[in-house]
Amino acid sequence: MEKKIINLGIFGFGCVGQGLYEVLNRTKGINARIKKICIKDPSKPRSIDSSYFTTDKNEILQDPTIDVVVELINDTEAAFEIVSTALRNGKAVVSASKRMIAENLPALYQLQVDNKVPFLYEGSSCASIPIIRNLEEYYDNDLLNAVEGICNGSTNYILTKIFEENLSFETALQQAQDKGFAETDPTLDIEGYDPKFKIVILLLHAFGTFVKPEEVFNFGIHHLNDFDIQFAKQRNCTIKLIGNCRRQNGSVFAYVLPHLIKEHNLLSDVDNEYNGILLESAFTDKQFFVGKGAGGTATGSAVLSDISALLYNYRYEYKKIKQANQPAFTNDVQLKIYLRYKNPEHVELSEFYSISEKYESPTWRYIVGVINLEKLKEADWLTNKDVNILVLE
Repeated sequence: MEKKIINLGIFGFGCVGQGLYEVLNRTKGINARIKKICIKDPSKPRSIDSSYFTTDKNEILQDPTIDVVVELINDTEAAFEIVSTALRNGKAVVSASKRMIAENLPALYQLQVDNKVPFLYEGSSCASIPIIRNLEEYYDNDLLNAVEGICNGSTNYILTKIFEENLSFETALQQAQDKGFAETDPTLDIEGYDPKFKIVILLLHAFGTFVKPEEVFNFGIHHLNDFDIQFAKQRNCTIKLIGNCRRQNGSVFAYVLPHLIKEHNLLSDVDNEYNGILLESAFTDKQFFVGKGAGGTATGSAVLSDISALLYNYRYEYKKIKQANQPAFTNDVQLKIYLRYKNPEHVELSEFYSISEKYESPTWRYIVGVINLEKLKEADWLTNKDVNILVLE
């Protein structure tokens, strides 16, 4: 992009949109200005001048003076329509909509190729951590073995408050909502859907593998109870919701599951709304990234970084897609897990390869055993609220 000043058309002025506005106005080194912001509800009180706002999407999409469309809305279908229209119109696009991107990755990749315009979305994956650009520019696919970590600030905040301040799940969740880290409907966060969308995106940039979100198993912290918390504390561990994608035997697998994390693990000290990502590669072993994973200015800063990159004609090259050895996706891997349940009829212990530990009391039971990830993904018994699982290191 040759212009010294970028004209922005923004869709959405919620938490991230306002965060972008704030960081843009506090940053002196980026030649970008907001020309128009498209919003749904014109009657809602806004913190900036009303002349910025419109309810007509075409004021942005059809305006030839707008260089970059910034998409920051919650409606997945509308977001995809906005992004695809903008790309077809030859406009560069920046987005932070992880669900929309994860559900439409092949189409979005092809739109970039066909229309020869960049689509950047660093803010969709780990908020302030520049993980996509690192995967694109630094890590060669032949060397990278795994990407795993905490990529949902809302659940990490909740778990931190539970373990460090002995708050109840409900109180910690309310605090996360009050601070703007969790939505009014927290389902996507606490059941692990939000980090799953991020893992789907990271799978593509880490390994060149397209995966549909429904292929990746996710189970969150919504069944966590006091018994599980005591189990962790008795072993000097904490619990973290982990997204994991890992190469194994020529394939790659991925999941989002709560993990029992030991003290020596780098992720054990990632607290509150922070994210932490571990990369494992053949020659550099482990490298660790940490940064804020929730909040308007954290994600807004990542969006602004993408806007700045467009000034230098940056775009994702998707090098790993073009390589001949990108791994196929599989769920055929074994995991060692803790399984807590109330009654034997609530679970299918016969699906475990092996069981190394058992416990029974009048209230709760648990086992530690090895099970196939595909079996977990298909397990109807995990819908029972009296059943919970944790992956063991």
